[in-house]
Amino acid sequence: MRKLLAVAAAATAAVTLTACNAAGGASGEEQMTGLRIMVPNSPGGGYDTTARTIAKTMEETRLARTVEVFNLPGAGGTVGLGRLVNEKGNGKLAMQMGLGIVGSTYTNTSPSSLADTTPVARTVEEPEIIVVPKDSEYTTIDQLIADWKANPGEVPVGGGSSPGGPDHLAPMLTAEAVGIEPEDVNYIPYDGGGELLASLLGGKVAFGASGISEYLDQIEAGELRVLAVTCKERVDGVDAPTLQEAGIDVEFTNWRGIVAPPGISDADRKALIDVMTKVHDSPEWQEALQTNNWGDAFLTGDEFGKYIEDQNAEVERILKDLELA
Repeated sequence: MRKLLAVAAAATAAVTLTACNAAGGASGEEQMTGLRIMVPNSPGGGYDTTARTIAKTMEETRLARTVEVFNLPGAGGTVGLGRLVNEKGNGKLAMQMGLGIVGSTYTNTSPSSLADTTPVARTVEEPEIIVVPKDSEYTTIDQLIADWKANPGEVPVGGGSSPGGPDHLAPMLTAEAVGIEPEDVNYIPYDGGGELLASLLGGKVAFGASGISEYLDQIEAGELRVLAVTCKERVDGVDAPTLQEAGIDVEFTNWRGIVAPPGISDADRKALIDVMTKVHDSPEWQEALQTNNWGDAFLTGDEFGKYIEDQNAEVERILKDLELA
């Protein structure tokens, strides 16, 4: 079994929120101010949703004020990564990121890497889903796999991440598990879940791979149909088997987190870690985890930095094994 266990984005928009610093604004202490969170892909995807949920939680819990969330898409998130690294010493800037950025640094040959950033916190993990529009001919994962195996190039799969990201790795590992050669997979990358959704609904791809939280509304409304989930166990409220239940030996989990520019002060680093810890511990955040079907994957500071190092090595290994790097 191949496992990538991660124990795992309107035009540019800004949201100004009013919300205590890590010590707690409700007690009258000075609140964190001026924080900007960059989303390195388009609105509507998983990074965008996660960043805006973090900002909303800061508002509701009065942990910070004037938090701005803005989008800077491009090259699978590496345009945003480059901007972050160039903001050396800026303790008022953070970037929403995750497994997708890890892979993009390889496949886009980015001059910047996550090793150049300051790790703040890993926040959530979630499974990927294999999903089709409601009018698709495919009603089961078995039907899809049969056609995919018969003619891989004629069954395009879309994902909201560049090659090397979770929406790419999930179908590539699935293809390998069912005997499809990686070079035969017709993978079409989109810059975030919002662009992928339009492609799915427009019939431009046969199926999509995405984080489950990105499409909960469309799934509940019946616009999309989930054929399988990539995690170990079924997801509550989603009528779909796991890949393993379908006889496909794949288990895969995506994750997301927050990093800051290099060279920030110890005080700024501590303030960011502290405020994210307060966010994590709040009832509002715990409710958001349930609402979005996110798993709690909280990890901070140096431990998160070590985790990123391990994920870099694992993604590189998988891409090389699939002859994609």
